[in-house]
Amino acid sequence: MALPALLQDRLTLPMVGAPMFLASRAELVIAQCLAGVVGTFPSLNARTTEELDTWLTRIGAALAAAQAADPGRRIAPYGVNLILHPTNTRVAADLECMARHRVPIVITSVGKPEGVVKAVHSWGGIVFHDVTTMKFARKALECEVDGLVLVCAGAGGHGGTMNPFAYVEEVRAEYAGTVLLAGAMSTGRAVRAALDLGADLAYMGTRFLVAQEANVPPPQQAMMLEATMADIVYTAVFSGIPANYLAPSIAANGVDVAALVKLGSLPGAEAPKDIFKPGQEKPKAWKEVWSAGQGVGSLHDVLPAAEIVARLQAEFLATR
Repeated sequence: MALPALLQDRLTLPMVGAPMFLASRAELVIAQCLAGVVGTFPSLNARTTEELDTWLTRIGAALAAAQAADPGRRIAPYGVNLILHPTNTRVAADLECMARHRVPIVITSVGKPEGVVKAVHSWGGIVFHDVTTMKFARKALECEVDGLVLVCAGAGGHGGTMNPFAYVEEVRAEYAGTVLLAGAMSTGRAVRAALDLGADLAYMGTRFLVAQEANVPPPQQAMMLEATMADIVYTAVFSGIPANYLAPSIAANGVDVAALVKLGSLPGAEAPKDIFKPGQEKPKAWKEVWSAGQGVGSLHDVLPAAEIVARLQAEFLATR
């Protein structure tokens, strides 16, 4: 396994809890790290940079206190997702805040991470970058990132379209460093399969949308427990970038799901007027139209994050 030094001997399961917009908050990150998997959150989940500072202080203090109480305990480091798209006007301020806290892991996405990599390396942190194609993987490697997050078909949020069997093989032909695999994984068996394919870490988000510590409204969690992969719709209409959403949440907002599916998933696709009701504004991605990956069919209960990790560990160890 090509794991960076700061992850070696600190994990109870080779996995990163993926950063989820709105859903990932300090409480979830702390619970994941204490359970021995990397917990992460998007910096924008904190409404301001000042609130981000408060979150980082809370996370750092909680993990340090737990480690001091039990020095031999495997407590995973945490990470912060930094969106590099030009619409994120907080990049510089949030990065400066993260530097003050010496955030151990920074996950970059939707943009070129070159400047961020240099900054994070200056304080001893590492950078993983989200990629959905070989083109983007090569661009990230040019920036000397410490690992690639291969976002494959079926992933929640802005999922890709590549098959993991093919994607990992092509990446491994050119890159021997840390590879994280994302896409429709929600069991310990899937974590084992990710390693067998050639990845070093599984990257799992949807499973933790039904964690008690997640900032997810009960109706969304209930919908996820009832959903199967047939209820996942891949479309660019709501955010401008193709993403996976729960069809029942789309229908609940008065949107014609069948017409939406027929439209396709090209980036920037505009929805024909007959998809929405007359005068209806487009529902907001994540807040009104809920996201999930194709692994929802494996979700059956809402549990504390620690119990979710324990179940994943048992499934992982039972898989040979």
